[in-house]
Amino acid sequence: MTMKTRLDDDLKQAMRDRDALKRSVIRYIKSEIHNKEIAKRSELDEAGVLQVLTAQAQQRRDSIQAYSDAKREDLVEQERAELAIIMEYLPQQLTTEEIADLVNQVVQEVGAEGPNDMKKVMPKLMPHVRGKADGQEVSAMVMEVLKGLVG
Repeated sequence: MTMKTRLDDDLKQAMRDRDALKRSVIRYIKSEIHNKEIAKRSELDEAGVLQVLTAQAQQRRDSIQAYSDAKREDLVEQERAELAIIMEYLPQQLTTEEIADLVNQVVQEVGAEGPNDMKKVMPKLMPHVRGKADGQEVSAMVMEVLKGLVG
């Protein structure tokens, strides 16, 4: 079953269940997918749909941080609920240890020697973690490992 088919089926079920939050989140995701397809002028494949879902999850994380800083707990809870629904469609998230293993493996593969080699490491690493880990967390971990190489 493709992700788009799953979204369609889940939208129908959310409508039957009268689950307004899930219905609105899925509709929003479907509209974002549709907008990407219009911009690209072709249908998105599974990787493209995953990219949209990942972007939406990141957008919710950023909103949670901003609302939390502004002490707007009502909006934080709303964003967390939306993020939980989006996470149902993303692949199983990698643990910190799994990310660290991948980072170390790629650092060795490209022969990175310090923070200046970030541009070598990230393009090689991202295909392995896309949709499975927060990009900011991965980037911070890579920078930490690269700084450790210099010391």
